[in-house]
Amino acid sequence: MSESKKLEIKKSLKDLNKHYLKLGFTLENLESEIAESNFKRYFIIFTVFITSVSVLYEFQCVNTAINYVLGIRCILPNNYIIWAATRPIATCDFCENLTSPLVLSNVSQEEFSKYAYTSKPILIKGTFLHWPAMHVFTLKYFQELYAKIEQQQNRSAEEGCQFLHFNSDFISLRDVLSMSKQRSLKVPKEKSWYVGWGNCDPAILQEMRKHYPKPHFLPEDSENPSTDYIFMGYDEGATLHHDFINRLMWQAQLQGSKIWHLLPPPECQEVCSKFSFLVEPGDAVLVDTRVWYHATTVNPGYLSLSIHSEYG
Repeated sequence: MSESKKLEIKKSLKDLNKHYLKLGFTLENLESEIAESNFKRYFIIFTVFITSVSVLYEFQCVNTAINYVLGIRCILPNNYIIWAATRPIATCDFCENLTSPLVLSNVSQEEFSKYAYTSKPILIKGTFLHWPAMHVFTLKYFQELYAKIEQQQNRSAEEGCQFLHFNSDFISLRDVLSMSKQRSLKVPKEKSWYVGWGNCDPAILQEMRKHYPKPHFLPEDSENPSTDYIFMGYDEGATLHHDFINRLMWQAQLQGSKIWHLLPPPECQEVCSKFSFLVEPGDAVLVDTRVWYHATTVNPGYLSLSIHSEYG
């Protein structure tokens, strides 16, 4: 654009400004109208963007890209973005006046029944210390287990299962199971990593469950799902997110310690508080991750390993 054209536009804007001031408008009125106009414009752009991405998501190329960005593979629903934008508004009674989880120990099934289907976070101390999985589960165990089952079945045991890479550079569980020993131990100069994956192959799950039972405190009528998850790694852990699942969850901390960070949904942040708490080996964590935004960080220098499942 030429300099003369710029000066012409500038003069026109000044004349327009003077005209509205003569009509009785103030500068505050004009600024307010401009701000409202910008908000409407950005809202329309945002709405069009969300709608466009939702439509494009049906195409495999966009599907694959979004799956990678979100760290989710295989079972991300096709309506994920619409689901996120239209999730139910929380009533906030589940988080009012909470500044920490409910801490229990040696809890029985009967005692736990009072809290089983609430959305209040629960920490049960040392309840899984007797599980063989505390000592059996390692990266080497999973490497050998997957190799054995895949050889027996003559196919991939991770096919159709969910994989979450979070901030690591792994693309699949195969990458995790084939990493070097140096990286698995996170020796100096090796990249940090933290991942999660679903064990949805029946043969894998059957072998894993030989080393841990259904938690004794869960309701008698709660069902075992067809997939249990492993979360493993160092440092940052799981990034802040919100789960789209149908049931409540429990998680057993088997190795290492990590800090859970909970954040109420946006509509509750004026009446509810965010808070964090430490989880140690043998502890159980129960959080309604459908309403609580959550993230984890692992204690520096230590590997964290946990089992995660659902009930309902």
